[in-house]
Amino acid sequence: MPKKVVLAYSGGLDTSIIVPWLKENHGYDVIAMVGDVGQGDDVEAVVKKAYATGASKVVVRDMRQEFLQEYVFPALRAGAVYEHKYLLGTSLARPVIAKHQVEVALECGAEAVAHGCTGKGNDQVRFEHAYQALAPDLQIVAPWREWDLTSREDCLDYAEKRGIPVTASREKIHSRDKNIWHLSHEGGELEDPANAPFESTWQMTNSPQSAPDKEEEVAIGFEQGTPVSVNGMKMDAVSMVELLNEIGGKNAIGRTDIVENRFVGIKSRGCYETPGGTLLLTAHRELEALCLERELMHFKQQIALQYAEVVYYGLWFTPLREALDAFVADTQKEVSGTVKLKLYKGNIAIGSRSSENSLYRTDLSSFTMGDSYDQKDAAGFIRILGLPARTRARLRQQAPTEVGK
Repeated sequence: MPKKVVLAYSGGLDTSIIVPWLKENHGYDVIAMVGDVGQGDDVEAVVKKAYATGASKVVVRDMRQEFLQEYVFPALRAGAVYEHKYLLGTSLARPVIAKHQVEVALECGAEAVAHGCTGKGNDQVRFEHAYQALAPDLQIVAPWREWDLTSREDCLDYAEKRGIPVTASREKIHSRDKNIWHLSHEGGELEDPANAPFESTWQMTNSPQSAPDKEEEVAIGFEQGTPVSVNGMKMDAVSMVELLNEIGGKNAIGRTDIVENRFVGIKSRGCYETPGGTLLLTAHRELEALCLERELMHFKQQIALQYAEVVYYGLWFTPLREALDAFVADTQKEVSGTVKLKLYKGNIAIGSRSSENSLYRTDLSSFTMGDSYDQKDAAGFIRILGLPARTRARLRQQAPTEVGK
């Protein structure tokens, strides 16, 4: 009986040819695992194609709710953004797909797992680190690091020789990755960072020029740092993000053009569209500004950077990520309330912020002097704060003047 391998299958060019390649070169019985993270594919068509290319079994998993609740929203609460711009859409999806892939492998008695990631990108790390953390005894097959195919054209030739139908073109086009949180674009005109993206490159968002001429308001409600409502309506995670993607995309929100540093050391250029995520991140930051004490808020900004790197580097299933989540969860206990955003042609203005846990006090912040703050106390505070500066200045005054300089 042939050994079994579970392939993370999307139905794209790479995974379509990997199915027969695994059979021809390793003699595997190939089980295709299709993970629905909100990419919008015709799942039935993907399943049909997997069988047509040689898979013995296809397993479909709907991961959308889990993806948002257990991966995206923890990163949102952490404020994780990689290199100032990237909201980690692809990075967050890989561990949940790998987790389900491992589960399928164990359920089916498979000896191995496989993926279609190249040897130059980040995704190979994200998948394989997850495999090792969750099921270290499973063998890992990475065809791109084994076969002699070196280009998109080679892959197309391989598919054509075996009668595998593919929709990919031989023209130099974009490589895209979509899920419910974002859509990424690489390749094509984006390979040269001197080129601006074509307007046709963008798929989820209007341009500012084509966005509505009227401002739109959207109110987002949070409970302990987790988004729970839009415009006063309680919603499940999937429905909420889909709605915010629609609202944000219509108003040209969420476009990012970035030259980023891959984990393997290569700089790459890509464009990301994260309309709903940009609205959620902006609203969450504003609510934290209202509810978090100063030193905690400032320290959490450092945690956000660390969290983003952990996610980007594919280190989700690690004690560090779990510990960071525990810290973040504690910071979010009082981050509940509503933030209203005003959207207009790619811009986000803050309409209002409100929370029962707000630390903002008008009697302290107002220019009207009241009994809550005695201004005379400031003199002693500033004198103590300035003690090191005064000591250093006096020491300099006592030092002998250097001649000839």
